[in-house]
Amino acid sequence: MSVTQQQVLDSLAKIKSPRGVALTNANVLSAISASDGKVFFSINVDAAEARAWESVRAEAEAAVRAIPDVTTVMVALTAERKPGSTPPPPPQPGRGTPGVQPLHAHKPPPQGGAQSPMARQSEIPGVAAVIAVASGKGGVGKSTTALNLALGLRDLGLKVGLLDADIYGPSVPRLTGLHEKPELNGERKMIPLRRFGLAIMSIGFLVEEETAMIWRGPMVMSAVTQMLRDVAWGTLDVLVVDMPPGTGDAQLTLAQNVPLKGAVIVSTPQDLSLIDARRGLAMFKKVNVPVLGIVENMSYFQCPHCGTKSDIFGHGGARHEAEKLGVPFLGEIPLHMAIRATSDAGNPVVDSEPGGAHAAIYRAIAGQVRDQLKGAISAA
Repeated sequence: MSVTQQQVLDSLAKIKSPRGVALTNANVLSAISASDGKVFFSINVDAAEARAWESVRAEAEAAVRAIPDVTTVMVALTAERKPGSTPPPPPQPGRGTPGVQPLHAHKPPPQGGAQSPMARQSEIPGVAAVIAVASGKGGVGKSTTALNLALGLRDLGLKVGLLDADIYGPSVPRLTGLHEKPELNGERKMIPLRRFGLAIMSIGFLVEEETAMIWRGPMVMSAVTQMLRDVAWGTLDVLVVDMPPGTGDAQLTLAQNVPLKGAVIVSTPQDLSLIDARRGLAMFKKVNVPVLGIVENMSYFQCPHCGTKSDIFGHGGARHEAEKLGVPFLGEIPLHMAIRATSDAGNPVVDSEPGGAHAAIYRAIAGQVRDQLKGAISAA
């Protein structure tokens, strides 16, 4: 029996706002998505009141989770400053600190020096190393690279997971051929789907492929956090995170809150893609995430009939960029029909053609990544 929006509203009506008003009458709820046991919504409040509303968010999530047939709940607290409002004054000694402190209220650590953005990170239990596969823009083959990199790491004897963190355009369900819904274990954590020897999680497993994810940034991060923290990943050497393209709030927040041991930047050779790749690389440097290297995807086209190579997007741009920026160049991946066809069919080339030249390229890239992660993996 499917959960209805009315059931969710009836459950939320029992929750009181900080002012004692029923949550359903507080004019803070977004549209509620309830389908196949999965419930998503956000609570939208003024930034100055965000701290007081956090307990309400937790109560709302618990209340909805208690509804029969509910399997997955994501409740985000989105906090925005109202137009024309002024930031609250800095807290005075001995007084409470209502709401969210403004930027100028944050002081450096007593020892001096700016607080590292990495200080807010916490490890994922059982996961030795988390790495991001990122790009400055979409359409460069980032998700295909992330999946085949994960498979290359698997072939090197590592226990590997893959998290599709691209909320707006999840590609991993199509690339892996997986369309099942994750089940919950006894602790009500989602059990990742398994294929090709990988533990795999994606928002695409929870929503239909055609569903438009029209979510604000805080709700996106709530979903990503839940897929990280509320998933029974087990024991992994490496968790590969397929990040959304770009360098917006979602990417920065993820990089600052997840213990990333490094990032792999994917780019095509053309100048337009390299400009965006530089932005992605600069973002990781700003949040002190090591850049493991740059991959040049669609590096050249090799005719399957005559073997002639054609530089459709130029060639060597990513290698030159890596040399200029002083980061490793991990390798060139050709634009080839076999990679495209196996990806579309849900049978990635490293697994479907393990003895082929393309699989060897991905495994060579994986070997360089593994070598840079040896300290993190061996310490786990």
